[in-house]
Amino acid sequence: MGLLSLGLFAVLAVFVLSTLFGSFFTVKTAEVAVVVRFGKFLRISQAGLSWKVPFIDGVAGKVSLRVNQITLTMETKTKDNVFVTIPISVQNRVRPEAVYDAFYKLSDPAAQIQSYVEQVILGHVPGMTLDEVFASQSGIAAAVKKELDVDMAGFGYEIVNVLVTDIVPDDKVKSAMNDINAAQREQVAANARGEAEKILVVKKAEAEAESKALQGQGIANQRKAIIEGLQGSIESFQKAVGGTSASEVMQLVLVTQYFDTLKSIGESDKTNTLFLSHSPGAVKEISEQILDSMLVAERAKS
Repeated sequence: MGLLSLGLFAVLAVFVLSTLFGSFFTVKTAEVAVVVRFGKFLRISQAGLSWKVPFIDGVAGKVSLRVNQITLTMETKTKDNVFVTIPISVQNRVRPEAVYDAFYKLSDPAAQIQSYVEQVILGHVPGMTLDEVFASQSGIAAAVKKELDVDMAGFGYEIVNVLVTDIVPDDKVKSAMNDINAAQREQVAANARGEAEKILVVKKAEAEAESKALQGQGIANQRKAIIEGLQGSIESFQKAVGGTSASEVMQLVLVTQYFDTLKSIGESDKTNTLFLSHSPGAVKEISEQILDSMLVAERAKS
């Protein structure tokens, strides 16, 4: 009898202890627990140690309050008939004051959020060209967030952010775009090279013109100096030797220059100068022609 009583006491003690310990449960930080009584919602338990009535109350589930990210991949067609793939990241979390709605109203939040995103994307991208889609990534993300904020608020979810991470066109379209871009850059480079060559030609022509102008000025100055020197020589010779005409002095000067020229040519071993009619009589003829030209020019002035 004593052993039976001891056994019953042990069973009773185990039952009491299990019931006692089964009445308590813990909830982690950034989580809440949904407590039900006979299957009916009772309350929301916050993080920490909580209590429930044994055999009557139960924990239906726990809901995380942390930010969750859903990664989606949308495929659609643009206004210019280009199929693009758009990776989208939707960052969302359960509103602490709307845990009941988030737990009971949505059976598969990720799938339902994806459906809403598809609806928004199909309402925006088909009305845009491919270039507009690339230029409006942030605009598409803002439109998706705006729509989701309104639609998901009734289900207890808050849309923290929506990120359009990339725009991926078909491989053939991408290759064609690269070819167009390369052709445009090559055209710009060709124009730049043409402009550079044009500048070089213009500068070269300007330099050549300036060089010829300076060369002509130098020749003119040289001839002016020669004439002034000849004039001085004639005047000096006439003063030294009285009764000498200008033509005789000119012939003497030209003969002197003639022999100086021959001497200069003879001193050079790389000359390629050819003299025609190089006799002294030819020098006289040249001097007479120069004098006649000078007289004609003097008469034309008067």
